[in-house]
Amino acid sequence: MDVLQKAIENISPLSPGSMSSFLQVWKHWSAPKDHLLLREHTISDYIYFIKKGIARIYYRKNDKEITEWIAMDEQFFLSITSFFERKPSHLVIQTLEASEVYGIHHNDLMTLADQHHDVERLLRKMVTASLILSQVRMDSIQFETAQQRYERLLNTSPHIIQRVPLSYIASFLGVTLETLSRIRSGK
Repeated sequence: MDVLQKAIENISPLSPGSMSSFLQVWKHWSAPKDHLLLREHTISDYIYFIKKGIARIYYRKNDKEITEWIAMDEQFFLSITSFFERKPSHLVIQTLEASEVYGIHHNDLMTLADQHHDVERLLRKMVTASLILSQVRMDSIQFETAQQRYERLLNTSPHIIQRVPLSYIASFLGVTLETLSRIRSGK
């Protein structure tokens, strides 16, 4: 829990009472490799925090899996539309290696946000950070070359190449596996 508490404090500090109440409602899972945290067409009930491990968020399009996000050690992640709108998700969330995962249920988070102003502020900052990440990703896809997207990924997640299959990385970058291979070889 200390890693989760530190991650929360880095986003927005909570009072001791709020932090205690907040941490009490988080659930913990030791998820094996290839475990589905969220299945397609189900409602996303949790915001997740991956203490150690990797989770891939993807969707299916034309019989292909398209990687939308890769969450690694000490990151929060979720299916934001499904979580907040309470509608079935088109996304799948799958662990790529054995992972230690925490999750806070939608109902618990909303109750705590109603009871504690600092939890409400934390939630607002988490949603804002998620929106900014989405915008940065969209801008990257629209305005950067494949080489620039790859270099950005290596700068933000230097160990991703050793831990995530290249096919998922290529999909995340919006390129074919062959293009990623050319970028990596410097050709």
